[in-house]
Amino acid sequence: MTTESLNFLEEIIESDIASGKHDGRVLTRFPPEPNGYLHIGHASSICLNFGLALKYGGQTNLRFDDTNPATEETEYVEGIIEDVRWLGFEPSNIFFASNYFDQLYEWAEQLILKGLAYVDFSSAEEIALLKGTPTESGQNSQYRNVDPQENLLLFRKMKAGEFPDGHCTLRAKIDMASSNMILRDPLLYRIKHAHHHRTGDKWCIYPMYDWAHGQSDSIEEITHSICTMEFIPHRALYDWCIEQLGIFPSKQYEFGRRNLNYSITSKRKLRQLIEEGVTNGWDDPRMPTIAGLRRRGFTPKSLREFADKQGVSKRETISEYSLLESCVREDLNKSALRAFAVLHPLKVVITNFPEGEDTIWLETENNQEDIEAGSRKVAFNKEIFVEHDDFAEVPPPKFLRLTLGSYVRLKSCCIIKCEGFQKDEHGNIAEVQCSIVADSWSGNDTSGIKPGTVIHWLSAVNCIKSEVRLYDRLFQVENPAAADNFLSTVNPDSLKVLKNVYIEPMLAQANPGDRFQFMRTGYFCCDPDSTLELRVFNRIVTLRDNWAKGK
Repeated sequence: MTTESLNFLEEIIESDIASGKHDGRVLTRFPPEPNGYLHIGHASSICLNFGLALKYGGQTNLRFDDTNPATEETEYVEGIIEDVRWLGFEPSNIFFASNYFDQLYEWAEQLILKGLAYVDFSSAEEIALLKGTPTESGQNSQYRNVDPQENLLLFRKMKAGEFPDGHCTLRAKIDMASSNMILRDPLLYRIKHAHHHRTGDKWCIYPMYDWAHGQSDSIEEITHSICTMEFIPHRALYDWCIEQLGIFPSKQYEFGRRNLNYSITSKRKLRQLIEEGVTNGWDDPRMPTIAGLRRRGFTPKSLREFADKQGVSKRETISEYSLLESCVREDLNKSALRAFAVLHPLKVVITNFPEGEDTIWLETENNQEDIEAGSRKVAFNKEIFVEHDDFAEVPPPKFLRLTLGSYVRLKSCCIIKCEGFQKDEHGNIAEVQCSIVADSWSGNDTSGIKPGTVIHWLSAVNCIKSEVRLYDRLFQVENPAAADNFLSTVNPDSLKVLKNVYIEPMLAQANPGDRFQFMRTGYFCCDPDSTLELRVFNRIVTLRDNWAKGK
């Protein structure tokens, strides 16, 4: 194997394979807590864990860290499984930390009998105070040296439900003078009388993350347990637990968290957005959740490409939102069918439409980037719609579209010349009159006229109404989490709903999730809110990065 252009995790894995460690096996895991929906940060972690395993012929387990019953729900479990599979990955196994509750409890009793764990009746405040500071040693709890047999009896009483929530905890007995604060007798179990979504009311004590995580890795014989850099101090405890129990030596490796600007990924804050009515649920297309990105119209390939371009390092990085958008543009430019849609319609009357003709059918390509996508027929009638801003009564400098006396080419149709316009009673432009330039039909143009530009259009007869939702970034600032009140940074223009939109009739057959490029406008996705009578489309992304212009 080559070490060229490898990230440090790949170097570790290749070294392990070369040395025969774990018989050359590679088994990673993705361990989310089912207390909410996954977000873009999780997507990057999924791609990393599954991607590494796939590259080296290994496997990846999906394991739910369901050790906090008060906040976890089956709904989130099902949503997470759907997200992982939508991204294009199939877990080798689906496990739950709760699968191992009996084993974890037995191992806790082993530590107690070895004099390495004790039941502590100190309050949370007292424990925090006795832990000391990074520069000062902690103090032993008064319960630290209780006889192991008595501790075992107390722990069994905890399990039996004889104590209320918060009355006592089980702590590991390690080193209250350790320079690593994590090793100063960390909590292993706490009491929580709460119904668990899988185990029901069997348990009223639940393992802490540091106790459940490493041992779950060991039970599954995970070879490379990959997490973010904030868990570096926890690695010593991870190793200590495995060593004391003499179980499979799983190993933890850390990489720098990969963040996204103009976003928030705190589940608490995402839930606050929903509860305060800023967004409409976890799958709101403005949310950075995988469910929201999927509904918006982002593709699995674009998220995998984004994760790949983020790279892997030991430093925390912040990726540009524009990088995420460029990934989906690149994918959809190759794959999305083109369609005519007029978001702000202005009627144009063709004054010299061929007499005796009702409809002229024209051919237009489905995707000029994909020859195999073929073509389709579009109707051209005496009355058409164009975008309202494609006409200007008093044109600004370098305006190349419709104004009195100007020429434009209608996409896949002909050249037209603007002859006049009419206003309504409010002084707004209501209608434009244009004429067809002779011998200017697309594919057979001998007119000699060089129009300023090409615009899209739509037959006013052969079209249907639609609703279009124009989504934009949810936050106006690059780091909303740093604001005193992150809600104050919400972009008031993150959603605009257009009701008076016209689209091609063929779009009436679009199914939720189908993606299109609306010519000259952007990429759009059919939303699940669509009905037989009205198709609803979400803007995925504009054709170009509009935010870059504003900087």
